[in-house]
Amino acid sequence: MDAITHLRATLAPERFDNTLKWLEAPGHHVIALGDCEYPAMLREISDPPAVLYVTGRVELLNRRSFSIVGSRNASVQGARDAESFAHALSDAGLAVVSGMALGIDAAAHRGGLRGQGSSVAVIGTGADRIYPPKNRDLAHELAERGVIVSEFPVGTAPRPENFPQRNRLISGLSKGVLVVEAALESGSLITARFAAEQGRDVFAIPGSIHSPMSKGCHRLIKEGAKLVDGVGDILEELGLDYAPALPARLLAETGDPILDAMGGSPVSIDQLAQRTGVTAHAVASRVSLLQIEGRIASMSGGLFQRLQESIE
Repeated sequence: MDAITHLRATLAPERFDNTLKWLEAPGHHVIALGDCEYPAMLREISDPPAVLYVTGRVELLNRRSFSIVGSRNASVQGARDAESFAHALSDAGLAVVSGMALGIDAAAHRGGLRGQGSSVAVIGTGADRIYPPKNRDLAHELAERGVIVSEFPVGTAPRPENFPQRNRLISGLSKGVLVVEAALESGSLITARFAAEQGRDVFAIPGSIHSPMSKGCHRLIKEGAKLVDGVGDILEELGLDYAPALPARLLAETGDPILDAMGGSPVSIDQLAQRTGVTAHAVASRVSLLQIEGRIASMSGGLFQRLQESIE
């Protein structure tokens, strides 16, 4: 059954008409389970949606993907970690999947959009809704350079029961799931459970034993999730090349090799990779972190400049 036939048979007439109007806009699509554009990874799960409502780059739904999820009440460091990991994974060619919530999800999308793999947002409302409203600018960017996908009909409001349901799609689209920060009652743990049931790898970043936002990650690690303290742990598990980051002690003793290789002129990721002998996506991961720390700045044309105040 094609998408339009399915919608005509399952939607109330008014909602069907509204969906047809929504489809008239550029970049809006409805994909049925039997269509070639339907994500192959989702076909593997036990209950794939019959149709998907999509805004943006449909082809990203069949790109090799990895999910990053976590707390809406993220710490500053947690948000930085999510964005840095997402940027590095995206530069390794992975589409970064998350749920467009505040906190860790939003940071993961920002990082994914900065890399070549881009980002996929799985939402718990109709594809015509932006929720939460604070992510309006992010949603527009995802619609233009990434993709937003929903299983819920156009016009569906944000209902609490929809978000746990959509979590199975976040994990279902992905080769694995990284939980950055999560309390014990976090919806991110629901995503991790779906991932385990679907045969996906589950990863978690440990944190302070005193932080409530670490307890969910620690529980996952106790239950068998892979402990992550660098993006190389994930890339290695997925069979992708990576260059391990230098230990903090060595960086303190010898200086940062990426900063040292930058000199005083704008340089590209590829130039830094050639100068240091480190893979491009490992360089991109470090550059992302240095940007967050305010030690380098992004220039036009994909170049980066070391900030004067960070030069000793």
